[in-house]
Amino acid sequence: MDVMRWAVAGVFGLVAGTIVSATAQAAPPVPSDAEVAARVEAVLGRMSIEEKIGQLTQLAGGLFPDAPKPADVIRKGGAGSVLWLNDRKEFNALQKIAVEESPSKIPLLFGLDVIHGYRTIFPVPLAMASSWDPAVAERAQTVAAKEARAAGILWTFGPMLDIARDARWGRIVEGAGEDPFLGAAMAAAQVRGFQGPYLGAPDHVVACAKHFAGYGAADGGRDYDPSYLPETRLRNVYFPPFQAAVKAGVGTFMSAYMDLNDVPASGNRFLLHDVLRGEWGFQGFVVSDAFAVRSLVTQGFARDGRDAAFRALHAGVDMDMASNTYADHLAGLVKDGTLQLADIEAAVRPILAIKVRMGLFEQPYTDESKFAQVVALPEHRKEALLAAQRSMVLLRNERRLLPLAKTLGKVAVIGPLADSQEATEGSWIVFDHTPAAVTVVAGIRAKLPGAKIEYAPGPEIQRDIASPFAQSTKPAQTPEQAKAAFRKAVATARNADVVVMALGETADMAGEAASRASLDLPGRQEELLEAVAALGKPVVLVLLNGRPLSIGWAAEHVPAILEAWEPGSEGGHAIADILFGDVNPGGKLPVTIARKGANEPLYYARNLTHSPESGERYTSRYWDGPTTPLYPFGFGLSYTTFSIANLKVAAPQVKVGSPVAVTAEVTNTGSVAGDEVVQLYIHQKAGSDSRPMRELKGFERITLKPGEKKTVAFTLGPDELGYWSTQAGKRIQEAEAFDVWVGADSFATLHADFAVAR
Repeated sequence: MDVMRWAVAGVFGLVAGTIVSATAQAAPPVPSDAEVAARVEAVLGRMSIEEKIGQLTQLAGGLFPDAPKPADVIRKGGAGSVLWLNDRKEFNALQKIAVEESPSKIPLLFGLDVIHGYRTIFPVPLAMASSWDPAVAERAQTVAAKEARAAGILWTFGPMLDIARDARWGRIVEGAGEDPFLGAAMAAAQVRGFQGPYLGAPDHVVACAKHFAGYGAADGGRDYDPSYLPETRLRNVYFPPFQAAVKAGVGTFMSAYMDLNDVPASGNRFLLHDVLRGEWGFQGFVVSDAFAVRSLVTQGFARDGRDAAFRALHAGVDMDMASNTYADHLAGLVKDGTLQLADIEAAVRPILAIKVRMGLFEQPYTDESKFAQVVALPEHRKEALLAAQRSMVLLRNERRLLPLAKTLGKVAVIGPLADSQEATEGSWIVFDHTPAAVTVVAGIRAKLPGAKIEYAPGPEIQRDIASPFAQSTKPAQTPEQAKAAFRKAVATARNADVVVMALGETADMAGEAASRASLDLPGRQEELLEAVAALGKPVVLVLLNGRPLSIGWAAEHVPAILEAWEPGSEGGHAIADILFGDVNPGGKLPVTIARKGANEPLYYARNLTHSPESGERYTSRYWDGPTTPLYPFGFGLSYTTFSIANLKVAAPQVKVGSPVAVTAEVTNTGSVAGDEVVQLYIHQKAGSDSRPMRELKGFERITLKPGEKKTVAFTLGPDELGYWSTQAGKRIQEAEAFDVWVGADSFATLHADFAVAR
């Protein structure tokens, strides 16, 4: 193949004034690394320094009226990417300017936050992690990618891979929870879903692993506040999902906002150069979070915008998201010798490489006729329904209240979220999306068409400080209106056979800029729950929320609790399927649920530090209440029962570097088919460093018929048994003794042990 001729044709071979249909051309062959590099150098050799800096600049898509018009900047070659735009016609119009009017005819990358669906909305990522089924996340992001690509989106700012162990942090909703092993599995699955088998695969988009790194450990769970994490915790807890994304071939990374150990993540060369590129061999490009390069000045790290541009580029940030700091200062830094042209070109190369791999030089435009067909595919809604069903966690089911009988005559559905499409779809919906979810009320009505379903929202709930991203124009209820709504809700419940309470958080109560000091049910929801429960009716609590909530009263007094999270477009149908027994719930918690927000951060993989013989007097606790979880990590009930027994470790001793097999038998001891998530935990008993009490190192979700038995097998090797040591300053595997547990949650009691020897 004549690579140089291909490169020239790719850059200059577009028909002037024509929007070429992406479906009218054959997909180009997948280029080799050498071919990509040759094409990049061919394009780079024709670019001016202004165009090279332009490739490092991402425009804000006209979102800010005072900013330069994107078309004018693109025409001069001053931008490589555009975000915060969601309009197929506008994409094509801007792309036409880029490939026909700009000096070097380089196509644009259009990016958007496609976090859990584009038009078909899937459960939020925290919910998908509750499935403990990476295939769920992979299929969901495959659909999201297909719809987004049909809409002209080429690049998504997801998945978010931040480990979050403090439920007060609003962005816990976007990740996989508290555990690095589960988080790594979900990370790789989402990258595969978004990108497909290779970068540039048809109907897929470029993924972006964010926010690198430590963002989920912000002081007090407050968004944007600094994180202080020793290298040991970074490498053992916060890095693994990101490293898994690199191994899965993720195309881009996003640097985080916050200070990490007093060095802003977007100016942190240790993170972006030494670890990401040096140790892990990442070949893609790094984009800053929005305005993060300019914010280096606010953080007291950079003296001014010029210094911020230098520090970010030197650290390893290739593309400046929306702040125009690179556009304003990089040329001057090269001119005065502070930076070399080679520094600019090194940042440009991986950006051009992504564009080559995505086939944008051959097919830069979006086929506008394709969108309506793609987003209307019924199989997408089926996948969303399955994902929602598999993501829900049954927390309580006293006296087997669930499943409910389909012969019920009167059902009351109560709560401010029961008929909210916004709360059902959840936070971090794509820019300009119109909610269209099946709500709890709609799902129950569809399930029981002959029953009398009465709905009463009760008092409204809202944030004390409004979200900067979701400003409501609806006036708040007056106190008199709230009292009347409360009375009506109780009266509605009084006349029903069964009451379903849909409580939790509105969509804007989780996500970015949505940290909370309290994890209690917002507003008067618990008061309403207590009033309804006092009626003596059977009550089912369905939680719609983007984070774990403090539901201690409900856990003692409400017989059935279903954690539905924010379940997406088909959420109401999925909830009804579970409540009425068409689906047996099998999800498990990817986070620990604390009794109070004041107990946060609370997570299972803690170290023991002091436990003298006097016992309880000196143990880790508060004096005004227990600090044990309300529900532990990995917990979830089913409509059937399981036994896990006959735990076997293949050898009592293995050598360092050798694997050891662990097996256990799982039996469905109940009367209906169901899913169990079998979980394996280990503990290294001694060593150079103290090790956590337990660490998840294996899991498998299985389906068993009544009476059916299955042997589940796990392998523990150097990856599972090794760790980064503070003492050694490197990753090690030690010759030590280990505990191993297998069970249904992090409190598993089925135990064995083995040793690793030299």
